[in-house]
Amino acid sequence: MNPFKVLIVEDNLTFRHALAEILQSQFAEMLIAEAGNGVEAFEKINIFAPKLIFMDVRLPGENGLEVTRKIKLQYPEIAVIILTSYDLPEYRDVALRYGANHFIVKGSSTFEEISSLVKSYLANRNNRYFV
Repeated sequence: MNPFKVLIVEDNLTFRHALAEILQSQFAEMLIAEAGNGVEAFEKINIFAPKLIFMDVRLPGENGLEVTRKIKLQYPEIAVIILTSYDLPEYRDVALRYGANHFIVKGSSTFEEISSLVKSYLANRNNRYFV
């Protein structure tokens, strides 16, 4: 089976590396790429071809919600999980409207919950949407 590819789009280097390390420790078969902004994200998508993206909302340049919209227009098969510190109803609404598959709040979600979500997605790879 091909390795499962994940892209983490997050401008906070410390958080990005921590999430990558935790995912890698729990999912040895997973390949992980990282990007710090939307431009880097598209570069990685074109080269790395991830199946799942963790997307921060507040990024340098274009915000993560707009980047998500563009990703879903060009690559509707890629699952996007919004991972943000900002639990605002308007962000949730826009994320849903722009095609995000899930919305996670950094401060109130544990790495175990994130891991559980990834396990759920891996178990249902053929499903386009998941909760």
